[in-house]
Amino acid sequence: MSEKIIRVGGASGYWGESAMATPQFLQAGGLDYIVYDYLAEITMSIMARARAKDPEAGYARDFVSVVLKQNLAEIARQGVKLISNAGGVNPRACGAAARALIEQAGLDLKVAVVLGDDLMGQKDALQAKEMFSGADFPDPARLASINAYLGAFPIAAALAEGADIVITGRCVDSAVTLGACIHEFGWAPEDWDRLAGGTLAGHLLECGPQATGGNFTDWEKVVKSIDRIGYPIGEIRADGSFDVVKPDGTGGLVNVGTVSEQMLYEIGDPQAYIVPDVVCDFSEVRIDQAGPDRVRVSGARGYPAPDSYKVSATYMDGWRGGSYFTFYGVDADRKAKGFADGALRRAEAALRASNLGAFSETDVEVLGAESQFGSGRRIEAPREVVLKLAAKHPDQAGIGILLREATGIGLASPPGLSGFSGGGRSKPSPVVRLFSFLQPKAEVPVTIELDGRDIPFAATKTAAFDPAAIVRPEPPAAPAADADMVEVPLIALAWGRSGDKGDKANVGIIARKAEYLPYIWAALTEDRIADCFGHFLKGRAERFLMPGPHAMNILMHEVLGGGGVASLRNDAQGKGYAQVLLAQAIAVPREMARAAQAEAA
Repeated sequence: MSEKIIRVGGASGYWGESAMATPQFLQAGGLDYIVYDYLAEITMSIMARARAKDPEAGYARDFVSVVLKQNLAEIARQGVKLISNAGGVNPRACGAAARALIEQAGLDLKVAVVLGDDLMGQKDALQAKEMFSGADFPDPARLASINAYLGAFPIAAALAEGADIVITGRCVDSAVTLGACIHEFGWAPEDWDRLAGGTLAGHLLECGPQATGGNFTDWEKVVKSIDRIGYPIGEIRADGSFDVVKPDGTGGLVNVGTVSEQMLYEIGDPQAYIVPDVVCDFSEVRIDQAGPDRVRVSGARGYPAPDSYKVSATYMDGWRGGSYFTFYGVDADRKAKGFADGALRRAEAALRASNLGAFSETDVEVLGAESQFGSGRRIEAPREVVLKLAAKHPDQAGIGILLREATGIGLASPPGLSGFSGGGRSKPSPVVRLFSFLQPKAEVPVTIELDGRDIPFAATKTAAFDPAAIVRPEPPAAPAADADMVEVPLIALAWGRSGDKGDKANVGIIARKAEYLPYIWAALTEDRIADCFGHFLKGRAERFLMPGPHAMNILMHEVLGGGGVASLRNDAQGKGYAQVLLAQAIAVPREMARAAQAEAA
């Protein structure tokens, strides 16, 4: 008897991503599940505002109006099951819209909706402290959304009830894949290693083509085919190991580098990657090339699940706004800075005249003058730049003044001001902040809506996670000081990927060869990392060793200016932070440098 394998396609990584994945998967055929991740913290606040205006809104409408409407007949014909967190803050409405479309098409498909993550009804009773800073709970009147990150077992329960399409509200991104694994393989709540493997499979699929060459360090190997890039498929086995592949004939690339980068994307401590169903340890994961566009992943370890759900609340905290301006010519960067100073002084004078008080924060970045590189800036006297000027203010009118004065100073500006116009002046937008806290699982009742019935879901109690159980790997021995050492850019030795979690950013660095890792670890000390990002970093920098994939994960606290739409930064999510580190010089023996540069070329 052949080993059971389920094939799961990752079709969406955010609300607004291209809808090309579903028809691509259906044309390839052979999938058991297609999973969709639409949600981020800011997405929840946007959906909450939409629901406040229209009780039937607040979910990812394109899941119904595009994905289902255009592909439903073929989905039914092939018997592919769909799992999606498209429900947002209104999963019942999303489920109702899906059922209406199925009925209209004359198809026999069951839709289940997982409920219970939305805690807005408890906002006046909650007294939680912020789990990172210890801050007090926000004023309930300013809250936009409060959602617990549910796990995968309710999804598995919905599948066991016969659901063909499962729609959730907020759940952890990887749960849409893990739920399918639990259902298909019968994994129990105590199967920690298997659950960790299924979670890792979901983590690799949750961002769609980021696992198949999107955002890849070696982008030139992929860029000519990104218009037809293949979306990732996980071929998952009962022991929790799996292969990552893509549909035949599609663009992109599946190799050790693309998969390793995605594994390290947006994780903190890689030995304590916490989801509701298990605490994962990815430090000894093996990632091996098993064939062309086929990578085998194994070795994830698991610990008992936490006894609480992480809950994310979003709340309004004033207003922000800004604009981009371009300058070119001699001293373009100095012209941009002079313009920004003058515009801010004008706006500040107008604020005083209107008794509106000062800006709570301002931000000036000169793109093209390497403002993102801080002390590592190399370029001098750029001849064309883009100025990004932004500010926050408690009052919407305060941001209106900035936008008016920044536009109105145009005829008094330094020479070389230009820019594409036609869309009108920018408008103030709300500052939405994130407040994360823990809520005991027993205080978050979960139900499954199916065929007009609400089926209660009771989570199985298990042992709770004990952080003391984690055994940290020994750091690599310091490499011997070769008399013939030379410096090479880190990109010749490693791949890198970065991302965000609130006001934290992580940078994953993966050695292209195991022998490079000791040199990388020795060079990228926490002090050096802090120096590289000193122009952004307000908190501390941590680093974690991952011997299995020959990698290290770097976590920086208070580095994104609040993160998301609470930030004024040009890169408010740290998506380019890996590029800063990959440009750093690393000392290695001359022969190693020569070989690394030849292979990276």
